[in-house]
Order: sequence, then C-alpha cells, then structure tokens
Amino acid sequence: MLFDLFRKKQQKVPEINFSRIKTDIHSHLIPGIDDGAQNIEESISLIKRMMDFGFTKLLTTPHIMADYYRNTSDSILKGLDQLRDELSQRNINIEVNAAAEYYLDETFENKLNKGDVLTLGDKFLLFELSFINYPKNLFEVIDKILQKGYTPLLAHPERYPYLAGSVENYERIKDSGCYLQINTLSLAGHYGKQTQKVAEQMVDHYLIDFLGSDLHRMKHADAILKSLSMPYVSRLLTEYQLQNEML
Repeated sequence: MLFDLFRKKQQKVPEINFSRIKTDIHSHLIPGIDDGAQNIEESISLIKRMMDFGFTKLLTTPHIMADYYRNTSDSILKGLDQLRDELSQRNINIEVNAAAEYYLDETFENKLNKGDVLTLGDKFLLFELSFINYPKNLFEVIDKILQKGYTPLLAHPERYPYLAGSVENYERIKDSGCYLQINTLSLAGHYGKQTQKVAEQMVDHYLIDFLGSDLHRMKHADAILKSLSMPYVSRLLTEYQLQNEML
C-alpha cells in the first residue's frame, strides 16, 4: 500500500496536461486485435492513465494491414462495443470511439473504393506508410481519398526517414490536401533523437494539424507523462491551434 502511494506521488501529472485539446485521435486500446493492448485489463489501465493526463475523449485506431493485422470495420466495432461495456460495468466515464489506422497497401485502396472505411469524426481517414520504402503512389492515393469525399490524415510523418530530409517534403504533402498527425512519443524522444529533432522542426514550422499519443502499452503512457514536462509539448498544448478538439 505504501509503495502504491509513493508510486502515485512520483507519477503526478504536471499542471499542463491534455485537457485543452480534450481528444486523443491515435491509439491502440481495443484488446487483442493488434500490437496494442493485449487484454481487457491492459486496455482499462491504459484508458485510466489517459484520463489522468486530461483526456476526455479517446478515438482509438487499430491497425489494418494485409500481412499482419487483418482487422475489418466489423471486428473493430465489435471490439469497441466490448470495451465500452467493460468501461460501463466499472463506472469509468469517458467517451471512446473507434476508427482505424490504415496501412497504405492494395487492400486499403480496395476498401477505399468500396467505402468500407472507419473515419475520425465524419471525414478524417488516418493512414500510415512503410517505414522503409517511399510509396511512389502516395499522392495518387491522397487524391483518391479526397475524391471519395474523405480528408486524408497521415499518421506520424516524422517517423518516415525518407521524408525527414527537408521541411519541403511535409509542405508538399500538406499542399496536396493531406493533414499531418504527429506523435507525442516522438517529442518525448521515445523513437530516438533524430525523430525527436524532426518532430521539433515540424513544430517550429507549424506543420502539425493533430497531436496523437499512438499509445500501445504502459511504457508509452510513462513516456507521454514525461512529455508533459518538455518544452515542445508544452508549446503545442498552450500556443498551437491543434484540431483535436474539433473531433
């Protein structure tokens, strides 16, 4: 008991938290369907941490990736219902909705053509790229998303090495009609100094539209807590016009 009290005291959330933006738009909280929370207890623990950080709404985004995470809209929404039921039974009062984080592959384009996609709010479609190879059809896919009536939202652009060479790469993507979502974990240095430097550069050039946790596990939650004491995160939460609270 004394250890638990000491730990809680040590993990006290700084005065600046995420209550200003209210909504987290990128996480992996539905248990057992991707590389995020693996069971309901882990899901609940992560959600409680996010509440402690000031969030009042969570838009969780399981991976959909042909070779690894073959989730569907139906399986994600079924998992969401089960998670909501558990939260209700435990009297944990927070709004949780679900979309998806789509990997840019052939199955994504098929789903897009059929209109079988889950969006953030009414229109934002979150997608991610390969961490190794630059997708030659990137702007073609962005244009197709727009033609289908959705708004493309690129997940964690600061983490793609082939984009990190210049600010112009991000400006070109934004000019094509695609929004950009940066990871809080990047600014916390979780992915290394180079990714942190790129993320800070994006903040400096006002390239960011949304901030997302990309929360998978408790280690990420600890890093997010750490990030609240870092100047670039503080700047995003106090000076920036992020669009999270619009969702």
